[in-house]
Formats: sequence, C-alpha cells, structure tokens
Amino acid sequence: MKRLPIFQGRVVDLGIETVELPDGRSVELEVIRHPGAAAVVPLHDDGTVTLIHQLRHAGGGMMVEIPAGLLEEGEIPDLAARRELSEETGLRCERLDTLGTIHTTPGFTDERIWIFAATGLTEGEMNLDDDEHLEPMRIPLDRALDMIDEGDITDAKTICGLTMAARWLARRG
Repeated sequence: MKRLPIFQGRVVDLGIETVELPDGRSVELEVIRHPGAAAVVPLHDDGTVTLIHQLRHAGGGMMVEIPAGLLEEGEIPDLAARRELSEETGLRCERLDTLGTIHTTPGFTDERIWIFAATGLTEGEMNLDDDEHLEPMRIPLDRALDMIDEGDITDAKTICGLTMAARWLARRG
C-alpha cells in the first residue's frame, strides 16, 4: 500500500492511500490513522451512571458523554479506561469489564474505541488536561437512555456504551 502523508497532528494522521479493491481496481482513499481510545461507563450500585458534560468545539458546544480518551503510545485499553475514569470524574473502580469495541467511522478512519463497564466505584480527585472543560453528572441509567431517545445524547461512543452497559446489566440479572 502506498501512502502520501498530508497532515500529522496529536490526534490524527491524514494521508492518501492507494488501495487495491477485491475486483483488482486500484483507488486512492483519504484515510485518517488514529491511535485508538478507551471509554468507560461508570455504573454505581444504586442504578445511576456518571456521565460528563463536556465542551466539544468540533461538535458545536457542550455534549453529554461517557468518560473517554486517547490511548497513549503502548498503553493497553483497560489501563487507559481506568486513567480516563479517574482524570475526568475522580472515580476509581474495583472492577472493569469489557463491553466491546466500536469503529467510529470506518469510511475514512481506523479509529477504534474499546468500551468498558466500571463497577465498585469510589470517589477521588479529578485531574483534567489543560484543553478539557467538563463537569461530571450522575443520573439514573434509565434517564441516560431516555436522553438518547430524546436527542440530548448524540455522541456515538456514549450511545453505544450506554446501550451496551444496559444490555450487559440485563444479562447479569
């Protein structure tokens, strides 16, 4: 595969890649290479979930999301999930279960997000990055799912994570 680099930043690496299709034709595709991310659904024993209300400039303003962040070089997803949970909410977890992975937009990026459920939560101190503006919010999981239906939660990883967590909880009884 031939790759013509266009731009490389902290989050994205954009290039034009020459790809051979299954029928033998060769095409040029714009592709963003991404380091991957981890996201976590913090599930409290009382049926509530901690979400974050976060400024997302590219998304048009404040958005409700599950805690998440980029994988650091060589970092495994579950450690990144624990780190982001602590940094963005101040919470620590006793247990972290894998809910699954998603490809965010496979038409132009290889970004993959590993999604986890965090249980056995205890309070701690938040430690936000300089470019973050967010506030944790704790609400019933059912209310968070209603917010998806009402269009108040539009972030894809959050919709996936909350839905996956609800199904995971239902299977556990």
